[in-house]
Amino acid sequence: MIRAEGIYKSFGDQQVLEDIHINFEAGKTNLIIGRSGAGKTVLLKILVGLYPPTSGKVWYSDVDFTSLDKKSVRDIRMQVGMLFQGTALFDSMTVEENIRFPMDMFTNRSMKEKIDRVNYCLDRVDLSGVLDKYPSQLSGGMQKRVGIARAIVLKPKYLFCDEPNSGLDPKTSMVIDKLIHDITIENNITTIINTHDMNSVMEIGDNIALLHNGRLAWEGNKGEVLTSKNQVLQDFVFASPFLQKVRDLHA
Repeated sequence: MIRAEGIYKSFGDQQVLEDIHINFEAGKTNLIIGRSGAGKTVLLKILVGLYPPTSGKVWYSDVDFTSLDKKSVRDIRMQVGMLFQGTALFDSMTVEENIRFPMDMFTNRSMKEKIDRVNYCLDRVDLSGVLDKYPSQLSGGMQKRVGIARAIVLKPKYLFCDEPNSGLDPKTSMVIDKLIHDITIENNITTIINTHDMNSVMEIGDNIALLHNGRLAWEGNKGEVLTSKNQVLQDFVFASPFLQKVRDLHA
């Protein structure tokens, strides 16, 4: 579990986050949603330690992450997997080298152990025969799956995903959503996903936190989204004509 406790963040005179309290549960897909500029990315960066909060704490289980020294932060980060919006694969590295990279950086495993783990992770994301290919030779959906394989190669306890479906067609997005959700449950990972994709919200939103103007405006799950009377949530969810029709059917 990860817990944000009283998080404030400002840049100069600009207040970006204000009094954020959220619990992100293990074995669940925890989604952070909201319009552009709501503070989602800033919160995600605070949770992984890329930004320090102006005030407040981030807890990883019972460890106060915000007060750790550099060595202890590194120890925690070895338990963290990241799936970036643009995949952040190294263009000059093969698929095998990309997935192996975290093990090369943080472990002393033998090459055989590393290759075995790479192959396992590729099998888990339903990719085969691509070890020697470069990212530019793969489709966007395949690159995302390689990104997931790299994110789980160190068997993380915590997984962060920044707009994992960005640039993908709806069918491929559903594949990526299902992979992330299944891997989360299988390995009891605390998964936090920053997204504005309503398909993801309705498919895998075990826990959902809506940010609005830097504040927590609503919390719930996918089953509560369509019936909630929260006006900020309704304005966000039913921004499209299609979803307005869905709401009317549930009225």
